[in-house]
Amino acid sequence: MSRGAPAPPAIDVLGIGNAIVDVLAHADEGLLGDHGLVKGTMTLVDASRADAIYAAMGAAVECSGGSSANTMAGAAALGARAAFIGRVRNDQLGQVFGHDIRASGVRFEAAPAPDGPATGRCMVMVTPDAQRTMGTYLGAATELAPGDIDPALVQAAAITYVEAYLWDRPSAKDAVRRAIALAHEAGRRVSLSLSDPFCVGRHRDELRRLVEEDVDILFANEAEAISLYEAAGLDEAIERLRYGARPRIAALTRSERGSVVVSGDETHVVAAEPVAAVVDTTGAGDLYAAGFLWALTSGLDLASCAVAGSVAAAAVIGRLGARPDGDLAARVRGRLAVAEPHPTPGGRLSSMAEGH
Repeated sequence: MSRGAPAPPAIDVLGIGNAIVDVLAHADEGLLGDHGLVKGTMTLVDASRADAIYAAMGAAVECSGGSSANTMAGAAALGARAAFIGRVRNDQLGQVFGHDIRASGVRFEAAPAPDGPATGRCMVMVTPDAQRTMGTYLGAATELAPGDIDPALVQAAAITYVEAYLWDRPSAKDAVRRAIALAHEAGRRVSLSLSDPFCVGRHRDELRRLVEEDVDILFANEAEAISLYEAAGLDEAIERLRYGARPRIAALTRSERGSVVVSGDETHVVAAEPVAAVVDTTGAGDLYAAGFLWALTSGLDLASCAVAGSVAAAAVIGRLGARPDGDLAARVRGRLAVAEPHPTPGGRLSSMAEGH
């Protein structure tokens, strides 16, 4: 298939990422200190440390998670045709993951591994200030490899979305490179989430090269974008992201200050959606990407994509966990019906007025 004449996509968004079961509980900051965890970040832990953290947590809720999987579940809730590639073990948590993600409307066909590491789990501790701190045991997810990438699935997807967390394992990184090559050969687009500022710091050179050469749609928060380019501030990072070797969209989230979307000379500054109370920020960035990608594959303009992302993110920060409850599609469509996007041409972020 030539890049100039791709077949109509059968899938809107395909996510590739760590298949993780989230274990969510409220916690105080003492628990974080006891286990050497930095508030507001994700720390990779081994099996024994994962067991220790799990034992110290209070009553918890278990559900399928992982950054890319959360995004696919959110996109499916909005009506997108979504699919996911990731590895789980044939164990109890593997069954939890498979059941939950399929029940959310996401196509997930990977056969569970009969042996090897247990299904990955992420202990998500939510402190009273609503910050989430994660201790992640990747388990079976570490064995994601190029052979797990289904070429037909990638080539059928309008957008292949990957998480930077995969750069922590060489075989998973090779799987991503294979998926990117397949997507671009089929004339499809590739999207990347930078995942975590510490992750960016671990793999800055490779991720910067990936963004410059292969990424069509980038998602990052302010800290991640600044870390990627070791910039003095967000304005500098934006100017680095605005142009590249290939046309690129960069959607940058700024917590309660909303988001900024840039693409070439086009700039949109969109305010965060108001929420009654911030309970848990787990999955906010994942759901922002879900709303944005759903809107993009629906043919909406970039400002509307940002509004959809903001509404989807707001739907999860008012509750515990990374999956929205209620009718997310109705909330997003209702908000878009009254939105009046206004592009802000050029200029520095510091001089831009908040939109919407």
